[in-house]
Amino acid sequence: MAVKRLDELNSLVEDPALWDDAERAQNIMRERTKLEDSTKTIREIETTIKDSAEMIEMAEAEGDEAIILETEATLNKILVDVQKRQLNSLLSGEADSNDAFLEVNSGAGGTEAQDWAEMVLRMYIRWGEAHGHKVTILDMNTADEAGIKSATIQISGDMAYGWLKTESGVHRLVRISPFDSNAKRHTSFASVVVSPVIDDTIDIEIDEKDLRIDTYRSSGAGGQHVNTTDSAVRITHIPTNTIVACQNERSQHKNKATAMTMLKAKMYEAEIQRREAEASDAHGEKSDIGWGHQIRSYVLHPYQMVKDQRTGHETSNTQAVLNGDIDGFLETTLAHRLGMDE
Repeated sequence: MAVKRLDELNSLVEDPALWDDAERAQNIMRERTKLEDSTKTIREIETTIKDSAEMIEMAEAEGDEAIILETEATLNKILVDVQKRQLNSLLSGEADSNDAFLEVNSGAGGTEAQDWAEMVLRMYIRWGEAHGHKVTILDMNTADEAGIKSATIQISGDMAYGWLKTESGVHRLVRISPFDSNAKRHTSFASVVVSPVIDDTIDIEIDEKDLRIDTYRSSGAGGQHVNTTDSAVRITHIPTNTIVACQNERSQHKNKATAMTMLKAKMYEAEIQRREAEASDAHGEKSDIGWGHQIRSYVLHPYQMVKDQRTGHETSNTQAVLNGDIDGFLETTLAHRLGMDE
């Protein structure tokens, strides 16, 4: 199917009339490049599997156990990669291929919770960077002593929203607080909201009269160079009390435009949540979709463990997770949501 579609796209690209519609041409070129990369990878995997099978056969004939083990390790890596690509191919929601806005808010608990919120933010920034995505800080409200009260970033890259869409929810941390002189164990919470960066293909109507727009001076990360004027913008959608803010640009006009995009993204995500909740109710399923439920626990004391409450997936390598190695959790949760683990 992919090869046939690639042939169709190659024929379209050869037509000079294609560029009469620049937007359509760009979309076709993007699809063509993506399919070329996919088919090339598939051929490479097929070649590696064939070569590995021959290598194992030869090694067995010669009794070379080391070569057999090395080749089996190569095949196991390929299996993991294929499973990930299979999951990626199932991300077919209308916004799954889009970039993502990710917002982190500290829960109650003052400095302890604010420090945890910054750790969560750093985890996602590291994840994005590790996958070659562009990460942009759009807004950050830093805390007085340590950490952040809230922050919003944009993660730009292939399937960014599709991979991160199950991360919305409450993240719980248990640890010995570095801010407690008595070295007591503390529990902290941070909430995460993920929404897709929507383009012109998705129409979200917002009535101007429903908005309150405030401007203020930028401050903190992403705003140091623009803090002499009221360039930062905060928009409140009054009927839903949805609030977005942007202070990334020098221009108030650009910050307002980005904030409006963020607001539309939140409104669209809320609609997705509503549809999925209705679908779950229609099938008699208990839905855990929403922004208020606890999705993952990070325990640093008295033992080391990160565990997803929805799937049971866990690891004791807490440091790796906090450094952005969350693919195992993303894959397991997406597979669970798509029904691949049944």
